[in-house]
Amino acid sequence: MYDLGDIVEMKKPHACQTNQWEIIRMGMDIKIKCCNCQHIVMMSRKDFEKRLKKVVEKSIEADK
Repeated sequence: MYDLGDIVEMKKPHACQTNQWEIIRMGMDIKIKCCNCQHIVMMSRKDFEKRLKKVVEKSIEADK
């Protein structure tokens, strides 16, 4: 599963040609930030789960 601070890979790449995003807010909606250009996108949890491909890197804080 995914958690706050994780780096995730989405199915489609962003306009800057990367598809790695950092989860910066979780709740009813999920806010993610592009790891390349720092663009922030907010989407519903349902849309996020549909577009999520895999978790690339777990957050260090999630291990605690």
